[in-house]
Amino acid sequence: MLGVWLLLWGSVALGGRADTAFLRRAHDSSGHCTYSFTVASPVEAACPEAAGGVPELRAELAALAARLSRLESRERGAGGSGPRGAEPGGARDPQQAAAASRLEAAYGELLRAKCALLQGEGGCPRHRHFGGQQPDTEPPEGGRGRQAVRGLAEPAHAVPGPAAAPRWEPQPLSYQELQSERSEVPVSRLLEETALGRPGKEDSAGCGQLLWVGEPVVFGRADSIAGKYGVWMKDPEPVPPFTRDNTWRVDTVGTEVRQLFQYEEAEQLARGYPAKVHILPRPLESTGAVIYRGGLFFQPRQSRSVARYDLRGESITAEREIPGAGYHGQYPYSWGGYTDIDLAVDETGLWVIYSTEKARGAIVLSKLDPETLEIRRTWETNIRKRGVANSFLICGTLYTVSSYSAPNATINFAYDTATGTSRALSIPFENRFRYLSMLDYNPAERQLFAWDSFNMVTYPVRLSRP
Repeated sequence: MLGVWLLLWGSVALGGRADTAFLRRAHDSSGHCTYSFTVASPVEAACPEAAGGVPELRAELAALAARLSRLESRERGAGGSGPRGAEPGGARDPQQAAAASRLEAAYGELLRAKCALLQGEGGCPRHRHFGGQQPDTEPPEGGRGRQAVRGLAEPAHAVPGPAAAPRWEPQPLSYQELQSERSEVPVSRLLEETALGRPGKEDSAGCGQLLWVGEPVVFGRADSIAGKYGVWMKDPEPVPPFTRDNTWRVDTVGTEVRQLFQYEEAEQLARGYPAKVHILPRPLESTGAVIYRGGLFFQPRQSRSVARYDLRGESITAEREIPGAGYHGQYPYSWGGYTDIDLAVDETGLWVIYSTEKARGAIVLSKLDPETLEIRRTWETNIRKRGVANSFLICGTLYTVSSYSAPNATINFAYDTATGTSRALSIPFENRFRYLSMLDYNPAERQLFAWDSFNMVTYPVRLSRP
């Protein structure tokens, strides 16, 4: 029974570690009462010396001491010899011997656990074992761990009562802290993994078919009614002194649209303070302008021509009429805005998107020389221009948008100039602000630039492998 008391005393002492250590009682499968304890961390420096600082444990300890004293007295009256009753000459019941053996094993496990907890203080303390064996290692004399284990090894009658319990002094606890992070994942990124959003592998460079368009990211907002519609751009192939960081913007509401705002970077555009304002020699019409190789390409107002404004020389260096092209409201996109002639840039060069009477309102594509604006080649599609909200080119393929105002629109058609064929698509496209008036692709940024009801936004895209 002394072994029972020692095991319980050790459990109580180790369990009395503030509110981060817990003592539990329960019946095991054989009907015995078992005590278990948990501590804050398996790598704590040491266990407390006693439980005297916890009132409820002190009371329970006193009750257990009284009960065990009565049991030991009863055992001695029956001829037993306490924990060492198995010594020669001892008269001991076989069941008691088996119970004592189990208690010795449990006590040994307790001591080994205590030893592991005290490794940080120099090793395992010296203590008395039931069988008289000594531990393999000893701590320096006077160690705190030695006092704690001596308390475990003293006979039951030597265990101090509640009044004599040593002072419990809380020690710093070591915790193993688990940290978690929350990441916000846009729905568009989840769509990338679905058959609708991204059915095949993607390629970070080179040409391929459009597979996915992400959610819009707002870079700036116009602060006047003139910015209800507009166009903003970056040059994918800039010439010195300009760089890819330079950003350009035109607010296109009005009859005399001549101001081209120049920004050193997109962040400056967001703040609304241009580095320079260019005054164009001729007013431009609508939102079809692009920046490419150091020039602004635009449609002069009320004409079927395309002009090039040199950003360094600040003058028009080329102008050419597009034969038969409708203008000033003849063949616009579905949203209107005199978007008859729309310029575009992709990995292959400069394009113009328009329609003619001969094409009966279907989209016509022409490849332009960026220096002379000479038409190199023309394609006639079967996509009605008034039936789509906007269009852009990627790797020689024309893509169209189904609606300029529906929040959940789609990229609905594609025309491949390499094969001269078109196909229907259903790639999700979000009109967050419900009025898309400009949409262009930037091959260097691998993004779509858009103007959506006062807001300048970009869309990331994914392409298939070529």
